[in-house]
Amino acid sequence: MTATTAPVSTRRERTGWYFYDWANSAFSTTVITVFLGPFLTTVTELAAGCELGADECNGRVHPLGISVAAGSYFPYLVSLSVLLTVFVLPVMGAIADRAERKKPLLATAAFIGAGATIAMAFVTGERYLLGGLLFVIANIAFGASVVVYNSFLPRLAGPDDRDKVSSRGWALGYLGGGVLLLINLAVVTMLSVDGDDQRTLDLARWSIVSAGVWWGAFTLLPLRWLKEHPAAEVVAGRGGNVLTDGFRQLGHTIRSLQAYPLSLFFLVAFLVYNDGIQTVISLASQFGTEELHLEQSALIITILIVQFLAFGGALLLGGLAAKIGARKTVLIALAGWLGVVLAAFWLPEGEPVPFMLLGVGIGLVMGGSQALSRSLFSQLIPEGREGEYYGFYEISDKGTSWLGPLAFGLVFQLTNSYRIGIVSLVVFFVVGGILLALVPMRRAIVAAGNTPPRLL
Repeated sequence: MTATTAPVSTRRERTGWYFYDWANSAFSTTVITVFLGPFLTTVTELAAGCELGADECNGRVHPLGISVAAGSYFPYLVSLSVLLTVFVLPVMGAIADRAERKKPLLATAAFIGAGATIAMAFVTGERYLLGGLLFVIANIAFGASVVVYNSFLPRLAGPDDRDKVSSRGWALGYLGGGVLLLINLAVVTMLSVDGDDQRTLDLARWSIVSAGVWWGAFTLLPLRWLKEHPAAEVVAGRGGNVLTDGFRQLGHTIRSLQAYPLSLFFLVAFLVYNDGIQTVISLASQFGTEELHLEQSALIITILIVQFLAFGGALLLGGLAAKIGARKTVLIALAGWLGVVLAAFWLPEGEPVPFMLLGVGIGLVMGGSQALSRSLFSQLIPEGREGEYYGFYEISDKGTSWLGPLAFGLVFQLTNSYRIGIVSLVVFFVVGGILLALVPMRRAIVAAGNTPPRLL
C-alpha cells in the first residue's frame, strides 16, 4: 500500500475494529464517569478514620509518607496517571509503528487494563493504596491501547471512507458504554438498601469489576477479526529491536515535527477545542449538583441520555460529513458546543427537565465532533507513523485536560458562580474553531504525503 492508494479491508475486519470501541468504552463510562471516583474516595475516607456514610470527612491519608486529604486522593491519582501517559503514549505509538504485528500490542495493553480493573474486586476495607495503583495502571493501559487501536484506522479505509468508519466506531463505543452502564445502574437500584452504605459500596465495586470483564471479553473480537497491515519499512526489514527502535524513532519524530507544521497546527486546534469538550463532560455533574441542586437520579438519567444519543449523534454527523466534508461538520459541532455552554448559563435551578434537554444537545454533538476529529487527523499523518502521531494526539486529549478545569476554577474563585465558570469555556470553542478554520486542510494532507478526500 502507498499513500495514494486506498487500503483493502473487509467488512468483518472493520467490524472487529469497531468492537474495540464497544469494549473499552465500558471503562471510560462505568468506571471513570460514574463509579470509581465516589468508590475510591469512600475507601480512602475509611482509611483516614472516617465513618462509612459520614456527611463530612476531614481525615487525611499518607501514601508514601505524603499527607493527602482523603477527598483529594482520587483527583491526585488522575493527575498522576495523566502525567505518566505523557511519557508512555508516544513511546507506545512509536513501538506500534516499528512492530510487524500490532495485535499483540493491542492485546497486551487491553488485557493489562482489563485485568487491573477486574482486580478492583480486592479493594476492600481500607485498601486505598491498592485501588490507586490499579487505577493508574488501568488508565495508562487504556490510553496505550487506544493509541494502537487508532493506528489501525488509516489501514482500514481510504481518504473518502475514513470519516464514516471512524464515526461508526465511536458510535458503537457510546452504545456499548451506555448498555453496560444501564445494566449496572439497574442492578444497583434494585439491590441497594436504604441506610446500608456497605452494600452500596460493594455494589459499586462489582460494577467496576464488570467493566473490566466487559473490556477483556469484547477485546477478543477485534483480536480475532483484525488483520495485520505492517508498514512498508517494517516489511522491508527495518524493524530491529522494537523497544529500542521505538524510543529512537520517537526522538526522530519530535525533531522532524517541524517538517509537518500544518499537521502540528491542526493538533494545536484540536488541543484547544477538545479541552473545552472534556471540561464540559467532566464538570457537568458538578454543575448540576452544586449550581442547579438536582437529585442524583436526574444526573444519572442525563448521563444515560448523553450516552445513547451520542451513538446517534456520531452517525448523524458522520452522514453529514459525507455530504459537506468532515472539517465543516466539526465546525458545526463546535457551534453546537458553543450553544450548549451558553444555554447552561440560563438553566433554572431545581428543574431536571431543562438539564436533561441540555444532555440531549451534548449527546448530539459529542460523538461526532470526537470521531471526525480522529479521522481528520488520520489524513495528516505520514504513512507508517500512525502510532507515533496518535500517541501525541492522545496526549493532547488526556494530557492537557487541565486547561479547561483551571479556567473554570479561576473564574469560580473570582465570581463564586458556577454559571459564569461554565460560560468561561466559550473561549475554548471559539479559539479552537477559529484555529481549525485556518488550517489549509487540503495542502496539509498533501504535505503529509497523502491523498486528500473528495470533500473536506
